[in-house]
Amino acid sequence: MKPCISEACILPSSFADDLAAFGEGGCPTMEVWLTKLETHLQTNSIDATRAMIDDRGLTLPVAAFQGGLLVSEGEQRKAHFDHFRRRLDLCAAFGMRTLILSTDFTGRIEPTNVERAIASLSQAAQWAQAFDIRLAVECSSRSSFCSSLDTTLSFLAACGQPNVGVCLDLFHFYTGPSKFDDLLLLNPNNLFHVQVCDLAGVARELADDRDRIFPGEGDFRLEPIFDVLRRSGYDGVVSLELFNPTLWQVKPGHVIELGIKSLERLLNVE
Repeated sequence: MKPCISEACILPSSFADDLAAFGEGGCPTMEVWLTKLETHLQTNSIDATRAMIDDRGLTLPVAAFQGGLLVSEGEQRKAHFDHFRRRLDLCAAFGMRTLILSTDFTGRIEPTNVERAIASLSQAAQWAQAFDIRLAVECSSRSSFCSSLDTTLSFLAACGQPNVGVCLDLFHFYTGPSKFDDLLLLNPNNLFHVQVCDLAGVARELADDRDRIFPGEGDFRLEPIFDVLRRSGYDGVVSLELFNPTLWQVKPGHVIELGIKSLERLLNVE
């Protein structure tokens, strides 16, 4: 498995500053926060930006995130799909072959809502396939549907598209209804991305994104999970994703350095 760090860990800084921080902190693999990249490209060309990335020896395998595709209707749906198309262009231009999708399920969900969402996901997958891009649907504990890993996998299987898989965010895994045995359902064909963090001293029902901390510093039993993932054959990216405002006050390069060390310990990287 390959360690990676999300730009969310240093969210207030700019895309250009993040490139410098990743170089300074010694992490060659970045999970891109698309809004940052889009803002950067308002004043910088794609070619110049690619040169900046190449100069620092960075790879950008994953992009986060696209919302609004599954449950929106009418003009709102058209706007989300138009944005999605632009982001597919962006992912292809920078070699980001996996795009994370949020499910956006809120409130009471009826069977017709699920059917419409399956059709929308299938359409999105077909668009993405034209760009050779995979869609990793995040299983979110806050969602009113697809909050558990087993339900999410069933939902993705109903879509029937080979370039659709799951994004396993271990914060949502621990704070939601998923069971440890659900991990046995994962394999290289349905697990496209893994995001990791830890949590300490907070009830799971009350945990918020801002409570995320470095893996190994909290209460999550991560080693058994990664034992299962290794046995499943997963050998893709494992990305550190933190939304901790305290860390946002720290020098970005130092956050990246601490983050990559925590990942290397977790993944037994020499």
